[in-house]
Amino acid sequence: MSIDRQDLKKILVAKKIVAPKAWDDLAKEADLKNEQITDLVVEKKLIDGEDLSRLIAAFYDVEYADLKEINEIPKDILLLVPEPIARRYGVIAFGRDGDKLKLGMIDPEDLETRESIKKKSDLTVVPYFISKSSLDYALKQYHNSLEAEFAKIVDKKDESNDSKEPESVNAKLKEMAQEIPVVRVVDTLLEYAIFEKASDVHIEPQEQEVMVRYRIDGVLHDVMTLPKVIQPALIARIKVLSNLKIDEHRLPQDGRFKLEKDEYKISFRVSTIPIFDGEKVVIRLLDESAKALSLEELGFIHSNYEIIMRNIKKPHGALLVTGPTGSGKSTTLYTILSMLNTKNVNISTIEDPIEYHMTGVNQMQVNPKIGLTFAMGLRALLRQDPNVIMIGEIRDAETAEEAVHAALTGHIVLSTIHTNNAAGALPRLLDIGVEPYLIASTLNVVVGQRLTRQICPDCKEEYKIDKETEDSLKRDFNLPNLLEVLKREQIIDKKITSLTELGFFRGKGCEKCSHTGYKGRKGIYEVLEVTTTIQELILKHAPTSQLQEKAVEEGMILMWQDGFIKCLKGATTIEEVLRVSKE
Repeated sequence: MSIDRQDLKKILVAKKIVAPKAWDDLAKEADLKNEQITDLVVEKKLIDGEDLSRLIAAFYDVEYADLKEINEIPKDILLLVPEPIARRYGVIAFGRDGDKLKLGMIDPEDLETRESIKKKSDLTVVPYFISKSSLDYALKQYHNSLEAEFAKIVDKKDESNDSKEPESVNAKLKEMAQEIPVVRVVDTLLEYAIFEKASDVHIEPQEQEVMVRYRIDGVLHDVMTLPKVIQPALIARIKVLSNLKIDEHRLPQDGRFKLEKDEYKISFRVSTIPIFDGEKVVIRLLDESAKALSLEELGFIHSNYEIIMRNIKKPHGALLVTGPTGSGKSTTLYTILSMLNTKNVNISTIEDPIEYHMTGVNQMQVNPKIGLTFAMGLRALLRQDPNVIMIGEIRDAETAEEAVHAALTGHIVLSTIHTNNAAGALPRLLDIGVEPYLIASTLNVVVGQRLTRQICPDCKEEYKIDKETEDSLKRDFNLPNLLEVLKREQIIDKKITSLTELGFFRGKGCEKCSHTGYKGRKGIYEVLEVTTTIQELILKHAPTSQLQEKAVEEGMILMWQDGFIKCLKGATTIEEVLRVSKE
């Protein structure tokens, strides 16, 4: 429970645990260490953690429970709350009285989590305040419970093998994959990944255990550790779902499957690779029920939005989106496609893989095993009388040549290419082998992008940077140039001469964002319009630096500058802009 400092002071002073004069020193030390004052008083051994929790519970008139006093929580009660949710939200089911579920909570005021568990368990939730050490103690029981169940499964299989003809490894694994504990674990991992809006699930075998991690908002988080004994059955279950070969452990495999419910429709892409301790599995989650966002919702500021709108209204030409893997390129392309998707145009795509299904769009999946490459598929699409073509990625000279010829012969072409910034896409096409005159005459606009984590709206606070921080930023960025851009875009007053005069934002960290200070992601962008002067530079084989310099001279806002605009609007933090700009 997030206790108010003044309330904590009242409790500790009243019980003569802390003298009034010593309180101020404790508060200062907690701020200096960026630590909770409750943790600090326990760390200094002024009071035992459980005793402090009892006093806080009594002060707020909340039921208290010490889970260390419960030798073993019944398995059927413990598993009413899946382990990932227990760890993420600091909750644990530890008892039941008829239709009432006793729920230990770090924060009993977290009504959202209580309501979610009530809905899932169909029981009335009775909250109890518990300490962090109490929660950690109880969380170990998930591991013990699973380990015991899987040990029984393995023992049962071994006994059956002794008493009859030996089964094939394939049949044994298939049978283990259907066992209830295995199904429950996989279902829980997937459901919780959907609930947490994770983009990927990583299942990583270690020497003694199996680590499960989720990529949430672009950052990997440890979710749970599973007993090593579960590994064969867990991997087999995922292979069964995605229709992969269960008995193939030496080669990488790729597959996919779907989960569809009233509230979501998720497609899972599965990739397995052999590693030293077993097989590593990565599952990519794609929300097929997600609605297409607008360019403004993606984070395009007005001037960049205007450039894109101006260029997609042209009857032909190419638009490229560039950035590293996982920077939201496909989402940007699908957003532009949805804007072009009207009844009087024919839109065709060739993708690897098809990430989102779009009504009214003809989508083709590449299949190199049978020779259906991007280049071959593109040639076939051009015979289908398209107005708009989207190519998942320009990877080679053949695809690039086909793409620019399509743009030259009256089609709108959308695609992605891997470069660090927008200006870098032009020399990259030259390197691939596309003639300069083709690039200059067909390319309309290049969008460079990254994804930044958004500040959690529930714990956002404003602050000002100091001179030392500004000097540090000067080593990475051209700040005088940034101030000029901010004034030109009317973000700041023309009288401002230093970043120290401006208000920036950050997230303090709260239960809603799991104390990260961030929730969700949006893009920062740079949009390079291929003007007459840029065309001339392309024909001269100009390097990336010269192309970027000319584009900036003509008004292009660089990606990091767009990031600072988002910082001043309270969308993201300076730290995030630094992190993604240096990638």
